[in-house]
Amino acid sequence: MKPTDLRGILRYIPRFREKIFVVAIDGAIVTDDNFPNLLLDLAVLRSLSIRIVLVHGAAEQIRALGAERGVPPTNLDGTGITDAETLKLALTAANRLTHEILEGLATNDLRAVSTNAIVAHPLGIIGGVDHQFTGKVERVDVEFLQSLLSQGIVPVVPPLGFDGDGKTYRVNSDAIAAELAEQLRATKLIFVTAGEGIFRLGKLLRQIAVTDLKQLIAQNPADFAPEVLSKARFAVSACEAGVPRAHVINGRVDEGLLAEVFSNDGVGTMVYANEYQQIRRALKKDIRSLMLLTKDSVANAELVKRTRTAIEKQIGDYYLFEIDRNPVACVALHVYPEQSKGELAFLFVNPAHENQGIGRKLVQFVESKARELGLAELVTLSTQAFTWFQSKAGFSEGGADDLPPSRRERYDTSGRNSKVLVKKLK
Repeated sequence: MKPTDLRGILRYIPRFREKIFVVAIDGAIVTDDNFPNLLLDLAVLRSLSIRIVLVHGAAEQIRALGAERGVPPTNLDGTGITDAETLKLALTAANRLTHEILEGLATNDLRAVSTNAIVAHPLGIIGGVDHQFTGKVERVDVEFLQSLLSQGIVPVVPPLGFDGDGKTYRVNSDAIAAELAEQLRATKLIFVTAGEGIFRLGKLLRQIAVTDLKQLIAQNPADFAPEVLSKARFAVSACEAGVPRAHVINGRVDEGLLAEVFSNDGVGTMVYANEYQQIRRALKKDIRSLMLLTKDSVANAELVKRTRTAIEKQIGDYYLFEIDRNPVACVALHVYPEQSKGELAFLFVNPAHENQGIGRKLVQFVESKARELGLAELVTLSTQAFTWFQSKAGFSEGGADDLPPSRRERYDTSGRNSKVLVKKLK
């Protein structure tokens, strides 16, 4: 996606204006060559009145600082034991990193402050092991953060927590980000990492419901790449707590943050808390979207060309499959009541969303509608996808005689020589 494609961006702005995004950046990304571009993306979000809370990790910097000083850290990510020496490393690394981020934000004319908004207490003794200076989020100073956000200030939150006695604890940045997203009622939680997203058994998960991800993690956490398992778990906890979307993206991809936020396809993994997919009847205002969506398929002769007038005359027969209110697939059901038959037509799925079961969902939807109307049989015509209809959708090959008379007449004059496929409805 090009950030200059204003038409692509504009449709999202009303939904995101004055909403809060919590963006959690791994320490390794701050030192990457693409980090200045990421800050520019954040500036674009702020210019659109999206409120940003920035959280950063420091594992990479703690590791490097420990090697420089000859002090092997006992804990890099804030989940293991943090002894006194490791806490010193964490404080130095986090403070340096926070300063670097503040400098970068200032370069992009963004006002920002480092905060002590995370109130923490010791993680304590677990399994007989004292975790010393490793902390756990006790609460978030929401009022303080909301005050900053209302003034257009970007809060920068380090991977540290503070208690009422002035003690500092090393806290996992993923946990902080998830807690912030929950307490601030953020619209999005975005983990910016050095990887492409959440991988399971070597396969990138593009979009997944929180219930499905939680089940997969519970079944076998070893199926997930270790470096993103923490992100996956906290994405689940955030979504279960009411955050609508959690994303895991690659911070080394130029314009990746904007592409994830302002496009259907995205660049990483999106975990969604509620059903973000919807099939609805098309309206007259959707005709342009239908024609744009299927333009390439019509050009390749996969679908029959339909004029705007033809679609408008039968607009009640057409349905759209939307993702976050954006059409990615379509189908039509033309009814022939005298023959108790229906024609499944105009089935198309955007190539970027293929192999996700969308086509099958649309076929099942049409079958359900046909049964509601009391139809006994569905027919469909295909020149290139007939094997899919037979193997995946349960259709059998028929002939021209299976078509209703009025449809048979158009079939005979079209010259397409499409295969006729039939499915009996019980």
